[in-house]
Amino acid sequence: MTTTNGITIYTDGSCLGNPGPGGWGALVFGESEEPRRLSGHEAQTTNNRMELMAAIQGLEAVPTGSKVVLHSDSSYLVNTMTKNWKRRVNHDLWERLDALSGSHNVEWRWVRGHNGDRWNEAADRLAVAAMNIAAGRDSGAASEPEKPAKSLTHLDDEGRARMVDVGDKPVTDREATAKGHVTVQPETLRLIKEGLMKKGDVLTIAQLAGIMGAKRTSDLIPLCHPLPLNQVSVDFELDESNSRIEITASARTSSKTGVEMEALTAVSVAALTVYDMCKAVDRGIRIENIRLVRKRGGQSGDITLEE
Repeated sequence: MTTTNGITIYTDGSCLGNPGPGGWGALVFGESEEPRRLSGHEAQTTNNRMELMAAIQGLEAVPTGSKVVLHSDSSYLVNTMTKNWKRRVNHDLWERLDALSGSHNVEWRWVRGHNGDRWNEAADRLAVAAMNIAAGRDSGAASEPEKPAKSLTHLDDEGRARMVDVGDKPVTDREATAKGHVTVQPETLRLIKEGLMKKGDVLTIAQLAGIMGAKRTSDLIPLCHPLPLNQVSVDFELDESNSRIEITASARTSSKTGVEMEALTAVSVAALTVYDMCKAVDRGIRIENIRLVRKRGGQSGDITLEE
């Protein structure tokens, strides 16, 4: 790996339970092709704090005034530093990071996690190994040689589909939020707003359909686990300037696996219901941009993709 643009740093954080025992890892590339490997752990922390700590430790390891390109798969870290996301917690670490960012020339780059990037995966392994030490799982993990990147979890060693075994994972509170929108003609939006659609109250029926869809996710998506849902909410906002219906769905559970699919399914089914109820008067309806915007809980910690 070349470092013609100065110093390159890859960072990652990990936490078990969130809050719980956590670890951070950083790879610092200077003149050598092989990076300097840094890691550390804390007995009680959060995933986001470990992401920040990895960046702090990486920047503290290079000379003041260095030109640095820092790679992280944490949207929380990168977007806060580049897009001024609100800082509701972790103010002590943000102050340290601001000071370091001010004393270096830092370019912040987001990379997609677990997507085959060799050095992102290496930073992740450092963070997980440090987390395991904090959790008392494996005191020698940090000195183990690097292992190949993980394979897709829904495939076995022979490439056959399987349901992931979550039996050994702890039960934790988990939450996910997804969004999407349905674009319609302005006249269609007016009919929806005034409750004049012949099939009935579009938004009320779509809201119920979205909630029912979330409850049936494991029946619709073959390898999803059936989950006990504590709550599902589906909300709508009429965006008249863009002639579309914004849909936001959130799902909560206390379980061993996350509820991202339930939130995404709720948005999808609500959007399809809007389509079905309005298609007789509007043949150009478009369902668009269904995506996860944030999740909370579980071993991978909190992930915020949008505010």
